[in-house]
Amino acid sequence: MAVSSLQALNVIGLMEHIDEAITALGESGVFQPDDVSNFYDNVQDFTHLQTKNTFAEPLTNLKAALNQTKRSFPLTDVSDFSPSVEDLENFSAVTTADIDALIDKRETAAAKLNEVRQNLSVTSHFIGMGVEIEKVLKMKYMKARFGRLPKDSMSKLEAYRDNEYVDFAVCTEDKTHCWGVYFAPFDVVEEIDKIFEALFFERCNLVSENETPRERIEDYKKEIPALEANVKKAQAQLDKYLDENKEQITNYLSKLEELYLYASIRNKALQYNNSFIIVGWVPTENKKQLSRRLKKIRSIEVDFSDAKNELDKRPPVRLKNCFLAKPFEFYTEMYGVPEYNEIDPTLFIAFTYVVIFGIMFADLGQGLLLSVVGILMWKIKKMKVGRILFPCGISSAIFGTVFGSVFGFEHLLDPMFHALGFEEKPMQVMNPENTNSVILTAISIGVILLIVAMFLNVFSSLRQKNLGKALFGTSGLSGIVFYGAAIFAVVAEVFLGWHVVSLFYILGLIVLPFILIFFAEPLGDLVNGKEDWQPESWGGYIVENIFESIEVLLGYVTNTMSFLRIGVFVLVHAGMMLVVFTLAETAGGEFSIPYWIIIIFGNALVMALEALLVSIQVLRLEYYEMFNRFYSGEGRPFNPVKLNIE
Repeated sequence: MAVSSLQALNVIGLMEHIDEAITALGESGVFQPDDVSNFYDNVQDFTHLQTKNTFAEPLTNLKAALNQTKRSFPLTDVSDFSPSVEDLENFSAVTTADIDALIDKRETAAAKLNEVRQNLSVTSHFIGMGVEIEKVLKMKYMKARFGRLPKDSMSKLEAYRDNEYVDFAVCTEDKTHCWGVYFAPFDVVEEIDKIFEALFFERCNLVSENETPRERIEDYKKEIPALEANVKKAQAQLDKYLDENKEQITNYLSKLEELYLYASIRNKALQYNNSFIIVGWVPTENKKQLSRRLKKIRSIEVDFSDAKNELDKRPPVRLKNCFLAKPFEFYTEMYGVPEYNEIDPTLFIAFTYVVIFGIMFADLGQGLLLSVVGILMWKIKKMKVGRILFPCGISSAIFGTVFGSVFGFEHLLDPMFHALGFEEKPMQVMNPENTNSVILTAISIGVILLIVAMFLNVFSSLRQKNLGKALFGTSGLSGIVFYGAAIFAVVAEVFLGWHVVSLFYILGLIVLPFILIFFAEPLGDLVNGKEDWQPESWGGYIVENIFESIEVLLGYVTNTMSFLRIGVFVLVHAGMMLVVFTLAETAGGEFSIPYWIIIIFGNALVMALEALLVSIQVLRLEYYEMFNRFYSGEGRPFNPVKLNIE
């Protein structure tokens, strides 16, 4: 549970060498710039070098044009490629214009092709008409309306049978509509149009041609091959242009991306007379290498300071964990990265999440299958959660073995247990006699994890030099004594029959710690050396804290009871699989096909549903029951300026 060690970097030099310094910092890939005002109190006489990123517009335009081509251009190393700003802007403008012109040509050809195909589709609905459409449309005293009418509206035409002009001649039909035409004299056409509009009639505009629909369809069919050839030709021209200029496009795109990133360093730099100053953060392991390169630049002065001595400047955080815990950095970052002097909870969440998940989703077969799914999600889709599901599936398989469950078969492992000397499997989950044991075990796990979280809070508080929080906080030493004594008293008196509760026990281990928690704020300020440690009004403080104390007490109870969900999901998993097997047995014996169809489908359904629910519920326990005891997550991540070369 640690974060990488960082160094605060201060770079000062003459303005004529700033580009060299920025290039060195950017190419290192390990420098995160920061605001100079964060390091220096008085910057009134300093001026900003640049407020606008000059490479944003040409880069955006070029990327927008390339995105339309659906072609990928992976970034490459362009450290030896040094075009001028004018060259970069000209290349972006010319290439964008060329690509846009070729795409417009392709889109125009595609639009014409789509238009003909649409006309073909519409005209095909009127193939039953043996007249020329142009003659119909040019009738002297009548108006013709071609289109389609919902089939539900056809029956409604009966309501207008007294109106001789409300009639719809059907040419063709599809699943939902009737296609055809209606006619109306000029003097009543508006009235008839309104009637058909109310019936949801949709007009279609037929091209006025001196041909029958069947003849026109043949013409459309003859046009399509030529139009398709035009689209292919336009695409070929675009592909040829991209192929011929691929190397140039890649180099200029990479250079624009690089300079766009480096401009973020320039944007944070400040100028004083003829000098500049840049500040930021660098991993300790890269300190010497970067220092050597910067010192090779004339006029450059470099100063490093350990981040632990610069806590007031809020150093960024780079998580550093072993390969087993590293996938769980995803969950830590979702909550928020730690502050620089705060403990990293990734290892804690990795261990507790995997164990709790395995208990709640205990099944040997489903667990192994879940691990395979997790590997595929990560390898194929690069989904971070896939790396988390793999160890969770292994944990499920381990606890599934203890519970003797394999794809819901509760007695498949009995021969193994008999060979190991057991009369039956260690845990009969569905045995009513074991229900209380499952629930109490779940609560016990919760109590242990909450106490561990409190000890982590004490350690973290001492690390942050907050002695008051470590001693008097609800999750400090006072909280540990109060909570531990209360839990021990309940267990000893109710379950073990030990009479440990006495006046001394209550006053010394419950009342006194609670009083310390009650006055945690002034006592904490006092031991932390603050001069104004007393509240403005003791009466107001006491009244306010009475209500907060009730919330604290409820917090201990609700946090503990939340772990009941561990035991509940153990029972739910076994119960759901029991339902699956009951349905399968109802459908037929175990040698019947329906039996195995239900077993396979039921396992898949339970696995998908429970994997999702258990993942969410365990994460909830981590975030709301444990993290809030020892972790703030208010740090800022370490994001160095780095070009992601593929």
